[in-house]
Amino acid sequence: MIYTKLSIVFKSEQKPPFFIGSQLRGAFGYALKRVSCINPSFKCDGCFATTNCLFYDFYEAKSVYRKYRFDFELGKELYDFSFYLFDDVCEKLPYIVSAFNLMLTKYGLGKDRKKYENFNMFINGKSCIEDDNIRLPKDFIKEFKPTKYHPNILIKFKTPLRIKRNNRFIRDDSLSLKDIINSIYHRKLRLTSKELQKYPYEIKGEAVKKELYYQELIRLSNRQKTKMKLGGLMGEMKIENIDKNSYEFLKLGEIIGCGKSTVFGLGKIEVEEV
Repeated sequence: MIYTKLSIVFKSEQKPPFFIGSQLRGAFGYALKRVSCINPSFKCDGCFATTNCLFYDFYEAKSVYRKYRFDFELGKELYDFSFYLFDDVCEKLPYIVSAFNLMLTKYGLGKDRKKYENFNMFINGKSCIEDDNIRLPKDFIKEFKPTKYHPNILIKFKTPLRIKRNNRFIRDDSLSLKDIINSIYHRKLRLTSKELQKYPYEIKGEAVKKELYYQELIRLSNRQKTKMKLGGLMGEMKIENIDKNSYEFLKLGEIIGCGKSTVFGLGKIEVEEV
């Protein structure tokens, strides 16, 4: 599994929204369209270039899996977020960086379109701003490699986790390790453009403690002029005697996310050894 991680940090005069995912995705999309669109009308319907347009792939294309996600925590005092690219779209990093730069310096954030000149930008954890210029490294594509195995872990759900079972979102502590592993496994298959199939290993591990709660989030869709609910499970789950394959997929989940609506920053998990 290959990926690229772009991170941006900056302070704002006003505290950012509790949930910045909707604001960031909307502002980024506006800037990305200006970077990638070659149609003078800026309209996607009937456009001659949709088969080779990054904005169309990220926002407009139907029945496709988006190979990116936002990553952040809720309720931060400053803007501190990451943007992950996966599989073949990692090569599009120059367009992504240009769009975020325009978003901050030219188009702005929020209702008042607040602009920012001073921000820190990192590629895979290393600063890419030198003498007020953005310089991309030659090698910016990383490959996920499993870390050292730990049998006893704590899974932290940092943003709402939206996983369906029997076509309904799980909203209580019936959430199981199997639900989480299957979600990450299927997400990996989709991100690498592979057919869905059953998880090939036996899932072992006992959930000895669950401290979960349902966190509701509301997103206002400017296009549809409606409010959308993006709630899910947050909290912690302690697992003992987890098998090595399951552990490695959980660590992969820290990178690719888990569940639905990851493009808005949902499904962020962290795995700690106990």
